[in-house]
Amino acid sequence: MNIDQQVELLMQGTEYGDEDLKKAMTAELRERLLLAQKEGRPMRVYCGYDPTSTDLHLGHTITMRKLRQFQELGHEVTFLIGSYTALVGDPSDKNKARPILTQEQVETNAKTYADQAFRVLDKAQTKIRANGEWLSELNLVDLIRLGQNFTVQQFLARENFANRLEKGEPIFLHETFYALMQGYDAVAMQTDVQVGGTDQLFNIIVAGRKLQEALGQKPLVGIITGILPGTDGVQRMSKSTGNVIPINTNAADMYGKVMSIPDSAMGLYFRLATRFLPAEIDAIEKAVMAGTTHPRDAKMKLAREIAAIFYGDADADAAQETFIHTFQQKEIPEEMPEYALQSGETVMDVLINAKLAESKSKARSLIDQKGVRLDGETLERADVPFPHPGVLQVGKRRFLRVK
Repeated sequence: MNIDQQVELLMQGTEYGDEDLKKAMTAELRERLLLAQKEGRPMRVYCGYDPTSTDLHLGHTITMRKLRQFQELGHEVTFLIGSYTALVGDPSDKNKARPILTQEQVETNAKTYADQAFRVLDKAQTKIRANGEWLSELNLVDLIRLGQNFTVQQFLARENFANRLEKGEPIFLHETFYALMQGYDAVAMQTDVQVGGTDQLFNIIVAGRKLQEALGQKPLVGIITGILPGTDGVQRMSKSTGNVIPINTNAADMYGKVMSIPDSAMGLYFRLATRFLPAEIDAIEKAVMAGTTHPRDAKMKLAREIAAIFYGDADADAAQETFIHTFQQKEIPEEMPEYALQSGETVMDVLINAKLAESKSKARSLIDQKGVRLDGETLERADVPFPHPGVLQVGKRRFLRVK
């Protein structure tokens, strides 16, 4: 790839919320690529992952896909485990303070992070580090000197802090440490490029760049990726809402979950979660809009690609064959009752209101026995919002078209 093609690929799927900032980061990225080429050295690129739980889902891997793109262009990539930042907890996307984890909890959660990451990253070309290496060495005087580069107003202007302040909800002092700690990660690793989601905009663009400049380094380039919505196509992918696509599953389950997303979310999934180049994605979208490709066929291409990334071509092909056999060869009935989904209804509500379960206990039992599926995807919880319209199957013979 020439420099223009590299910039286009690396900026694909990025969001800054400000066109001028995006233009500035694009220009700086081009400059860094040219400088690295001139100096004959790879850029130092990293993204941090706080082990606040044990499992990763597809939403977590969006930044990993971006790291993989940098790897394939020959740059040095570090997968940074936030062993110390996890002790504080990132307040960026939270409307209340995170619970404080113990060092033991963090270590337990981190054990499988790297192995899960290697489903996306090239293990041979990935550096694994933990930010406890340098953050554990900072003393109180160091923290004071880092803090003098920021004002309280800068923190209070952040949307989540501003909302909490307006509602009279507490903002704890330790929450402001997080941005300082993450910013210092960039300094410690002399970072050229940091990758992160839109929730990390302040931590990367403000804290990281400012600390590097204050400590005599060239400010990093922030590659800010969009946030992947869950299977509902609207809300951020999260275990708490039950709209996740886990990566520790199997190809058939992953394929089925991707096929369940609404058509409106396909473009974002193509740009954030696949290996397709920008021109290939544009061609797919134009074909769908022109009517020469059915949206279902485009989604099958998407589902097959995502399953192949994590489970290989053979398993992805088998998953696609299973889907075709089940849904396109009409193993579900052509005619079935219909149900109009109401706003705010949970899975349990639909089961009871549609008379597929006589009681809440029966609904929970059906879920626990893995007997409830939506478009072929097993539903795991009864108390979450109903994911999206589709064909609901209870047991082997009862079907309901939820609209």
